[in-house]
Amino acid sequence: MKVKVRNGDTITYYSRLFSLPPSLILSEDGKETMIQGDTIIIPGYKISPYQVKQGDTLIGLSEALSVPVDMLHLLNQEKLSENGAYWNIPQRMEDALYSGKKEYTSETLQKDAESLTNAYPFIRKEVIGHSVLEKPIIMLIIGNGPKKVHINASFHANEWITTGVLMEFLQRLAQSAVSNGNLAEIKARKLIEDITIFAVPMVDPDGVDLVLKGPPAHPEFGPLAMSLNKNSSDFTGWKANIRGVDLNNQFPALWEIEKERKPQQPSPRDYPGDEPLSEPEAKAMALIAETYRFDAVIALHTQGQEIYWGFEGREPTVSEEVVKKMEQRTGYRALQYLDSYAGYKDWFIYHFQKPGFTIELGLGVNPIDLEQFEEIYQQAVQIFLAAME
Repeated sequence: MKVKVRNGDTITYYSRLFSLPPSLILSEDGKETMIQGDTIIIPGYKISPYQVKQGDTLIGLSEALSVPVDMLHLLNQEKLSENGAYWNIPQRMEDALYSGKKEYTSETLQKDAESLTNAYPFIRKEVIGHSVLEKPIIMLIIGNGPKKVHINASFHANEWITTGVLMEFLQRLAQSAVSNGNLAEIKARKLIEDITIFAVPMVDPDGVDLVLKGPPAHPEFGPLAMSLNKNSSDFTGWKANIRGVDLNNQFPALWEIEKERKPQQPSPRDYPGDEPLSEPEAKAMALIAETYRFDAVIALHTQGQEIYWGFEGREPTVSEEVVKKMEQRTGYRALQYLDSYAGYKDWFIYHFQKPGFTIELGLGVNPIDLEQFEEIYQQAVQIFLAAME
């Protein structure tokens, strides 16, 4: 909700008026100081129109609606009070902006990310790169704490349910921060004071769209996808990007082992490419880790209810403490080592010697049935919070 600054208004005053921490209230252009006429964004509020009736006053309306009179004045500086005019009435946003329980295409993600950042502008959106088909790969950043935790989803195309899980988490965290509520018994405001979360909800937008919508209308990659899929229109088994490269086999962490034993040419799954970081999606993910120097990484995958947390003995000792909490809270099975290399979590541990976790959410065959959504969402939240403590 946008408001115009009056002479003498301050962020501190708005913080008291709207019961929000000053850190959640932002100027439209990012300035830290305010002058009269500036536009300030109040998160988690919306405006409802009210048609003025004869005899209405701001004081009377304030008492009837339990809204501070100066809040009404702030939103109606240019409104006339005569009969028939409309006044702006501020309301807290209580309904969800979207549901994560759905088939998440790249277009759906773009729409929901816009809704989320418009309603909660303290969530910052950054385009970290583009896919083979030039679709933006977005990162959503929430929090201002010193500990930096990265969470990603949909590295694999047919694991798109993980995008919904991550988007649901971001929405509920933002809602709880505005309302001063809890997220799984943790104070949301305290969480975003202590932690900065860097979330990439869809690493492989081309692949996800291929699984959910079929081949693109592209003269090269549409026919290629059909050919690699043996001319079948059923892409539910597809894990790779649109070029047939498995993005989670693309990182320089003993990549040569995967290259030797995995498919030697583009494929719906497992092909590690001709060289590490050959794909734009993988390059973007490596770049953000180098740029932001995350303290921990969580990579969401499906399926198996397992947590992989080690790589070649380079994981720090704290990783074991964290993964034990994850096991206790979810019932998932923790596995330190696996005969698998060149994944994002593997590279993060190998390169930075910091905690990294690959989470296999849910049970069954990919794509995981949406009927499992709420259960795996609750498990994922416990995993996130264990990594952030």
